[in-house]
Amino acid sequence: MSETPLLSIRDLQIDFPNQSGAVRAVDGVNLDLYQGETLAIVGESGSGKSTTAHAIINLLPGTGKISGGSIVFDGKELVGMSDHELESIRGNQIGFVPQDPMSNLNPVWSIGFQVEEAVRANGIATEKKAVRAAAIDVLRKAGLSDAEARLRQFPHQFSGGMRQRVLIGIGLAANPKLLIADEPTSALDVTVQRTILDHLTELTHQSDTSVILITHDLGLAAERAEKLVVMYRGKVVESGPSLEVLRNPKHPYTKRLVAAAPSLASRRLSSGGSAAVNEFDLSAVAKERIARVKAGETAVSVKDLTKIYAIKGQGFKSTPFTAVDSVSFEIKRGTTLALVGESGSGKSTVAKMLLGLEKPTSGDIVIDGQHVGELKAKALFKLRSKMQPVFQDPYGSLDPLMNIANIIAEPLLTHGIGDRASRNQRVAELLDQVALPAALATRYPNELSGGQRQRVAIARALALKPEIVVLDEAVSALDVLVQAQILELLAGLQAEMGLTYLFITHDLAVVRVIADQVAVMNKGQIVEFGSTDDIFNRPQQDYTRNLLDAIPGAKLLL
Repeated sequence: MSETPLLSIRDLQIDFPNQSGAVRAVDGVNLDLYQGETLAIVGESGSGKSTTAHAIINLLPGTGKISGGSIVFDGKELVGMSDHELESIRGNQIGFVPQDPMSNLNPVWSIGFQVEEAVRANGIATEKKAVRAAAIDVLRKAGLSDAEARLRQFPHQFSGGMRQRVLIGIGLAANPKLLIADEPTSALDVTVQRTILDHLTELTHQSDTSVILITHDLGLAAERAEKLVVMYRGKVVESGPSLEVLRNPKHPYTKRLVAAAPSLASRRLSSGGSAAVNEFDLSAVAKERIARVKAGETAVSVKDLTKIYAIKGQGFKSTPFTAVDSVSFEIKRGTTLALVGESGSGKSTVAKMLLGLEKPTSGDIVIDGQHVGELKAKALFKLRSKMQPVFQDPYGSLDPLMNIANIIAEPLLTHGIGDRASRNQRVAELLDQVALPAALATRYPNELSGGQRQRVAIARALALKPEIVVLDEAVSALDVLVQAQILELLAGLQAEMGLTYLFITHDLAVVRVIADQVAVMNKGQIVEFGSTDDIFNRPQQDYTRNLLDAIPGAKLLL
């Protein structure tokens, strides 16, 4: 290892000017990264992790600016460097994998066009055939099967995990000296996560590529990074060898992070829940709902559900693709079913059909005794007031032209509930429940971190006090402290209101905490179904065992 760091940051200060002065997002950060090392930066949303990473390549959002300090990369001072000079470093020498896949892929351009654009910009190839071959290689290395056919598809035709893999492939395309990966696996299932991280490790060892890994997953940090930096409120509060920091944390904040990290040893939250449930008095309707829970009623019944898409090919030809293949399950009222599996296994497609956002090719969905496929528009609208979603991609599901208060109040306004004053009061309650300060009510989605946006999405889903909530990767973008708080909140709401959850996730440690039953999906089919304890302790299928074995860092943190 070289005695000179590849990257050296000293006394870094980053400000975001506003009408009342400036908010200091990063305050006096120091860190060193040597060639071939992997450094993980962990901390809660808003702690300054991503802001520090963006400053390295001068891609700070909004009005953000470096107000002090030094960033030296490969002997060159980056602070104050011209845009032209930085353009020659970005991509070629410093690769970047952003956190949010949907907002970083243009929805009107094909995947192939966007990957080929990156190949040309980084000087990997210039001739048409060579560019296309390089683009196929980029997707193949990122773990996408049938890479050549994928080039013709568009971002909306990819799952969240597949979109993230495209960005990872672009970031690695030019074999950079440094790769900055901002939550690179938050949208990935554990098996694909392992494939991608194994690829990053291979680059580190074979090409001496250094990696800055920004993550809220302490297990991943422990398993994949030699060094760990813990950030809190814009400052570095603890740093050192990863396992040493996580096994013997010194700072109170680090101790809280480690204590909140879910693992295979986690037990399901008790039905009593410790979350505070603001203003959720048990009305007659709630009491009736809980009585129905105790009676063991079925809230959701899915039978032989199938969805076949037509994948456009060359010319006017199309190929049928079965995304969901004869799926059947039931969710008892007041319980949680976790739907798990790899990206592209059909989990989110099942959720969309359940919500009436996609029409099944065949099969039947019965919710609260109503056959969804037979409902007219008015009846379906009424049903949706009882069934609310939290989507995987918070940035894509939040209107960028609406402030946070209006976004959360939108379901109340749409369904004609309350007046302006009562809606404002409900918004304030929900912000408090999901641990967001009231001051964020007047801000917009682009001004929030990924974790904060996800909390807004959860608050919006809870606004109508629904009976059924479909949570599609609802806590994947949250740091462990807020994740623990949200999971406790969900458990508390379930106990108080008899809520039913369909919890779609790739994070099996979270499944152990929240779910009563687990359905494992693979290639559009449910391959294993059972209680959470049975699935974790006595898995019957090799596919399920592979999912469990791929959970990062679980044994290291025990």
